[in-house]
Amino acid sequence: MSEPFREPEMWFHAPPRPTRIPLAPVKEAKPPINLTVDGQAVTVPDGATLLDACKAKGIDTPTVCFHPNFTPVNVCRSCVVELDGSRTLVPSCSRKAEAGMLVKTDSERVKTSRKMVLEFLASSVDLSTAPELQARCKEYGANPSRYGQPEPAHAAGERDSRCAGHHHIPTGEQAQRVAQPVKVDNTLYVRDYSKCVLCYKCVQACGDEAQNTFAIAVAGRGFDARISTENAVPLTDSACVYCGNCIGVCPTGALMFKSEHDMREAGTWDESQQKQTDTICGYCGVGCTLTLHVQEDKIVKVTSPADIDITHGNLCIKGRFGFEGINNR
Repeated sequence: MSEPFREPEMWFHAPPRPTRIPLAPVKEAKPPINLTVDGQAVTVPDGATLLDACKAKGIDTPTVCFHPNFTPVNVCRSCVVELDGSRTLVPSCSRKAEAGMLVKTDSERVKTSRKMVLEFLASSVDLSTAPELQARCKEYGANPSRYGQPEPAHAAGERDSRCAGHHHIPTGEQAQRVAQPVKVDNTLYVRDYSKCVLCYKCVQACGDEAQNTFAIAVAGRGFDARISTENAVPLTDSACVYCGNCIGVCPTGALMFKSEHDMREAGTWDESQQKQTDTICGYCGVGCTLTLHVQEDKIVKVTSPADIDITHGNLCIKGRFGFEGINNR
């Protein structure tokens, strides 16, 4: 005998309980740090460096390898300061401020160290297109001829590397130079590593702190240390995407717009006649700020302010080099 027909049971599922997203723990703000710089009391937030403390008091501290958007690499040692209780001078760009520190930025020990760093650089590297370093040489009385005279400026790929304000004193000894021919293997920018002070900023700009291209790195050791592409291939055969961010952070002109390089070679480059105008790049919707450098009604190069939150001074190939269409109107 068949079973009687039964209505199917209706199953009702309760709505799922909302997932509770845990909130991030609130970090307690650490108290500010009080220290003394050149006899003056300074208060800086926790995590600040001695360089930040110097800036808070308006103390002008020389830097070469430091960039505000990069991790300090501590290679130039031009920003060293004297710290009470420390056996050696410390780099202010990376040393964290601690409560009760007594810091001196203008002692004889500090000035002598900075002077020697500048003399070492100027005796082996061409600083002719590094006006800030030339000014620092003059400020600290750096005399690179103490370490031997640089080779004649007419040598291939070289120029006079002496600091401003010092005359050539003939001697029998020649200083070893970073003598490399100028590399012109593309139409956008030129590499002249006879001017390179190995500040590492171009490597950082090309690496994981900005572009993530990793087209260049430091090769060699000692005096043979240099910036190079992988296996020293031409730039056109490397991983370079021609963003030019390495040019934007180079402090000496070792990396330079080809337009600027050609004008310098022709003797027509004149920064005193140039005007700078900020505008917004029109190639895409990111909204990068461009600083146009204009001479005689022509754009000669493009930079970007490092303190702009959108790109922190970084650009792409179009933003940095795509100005020739405006000039060819």
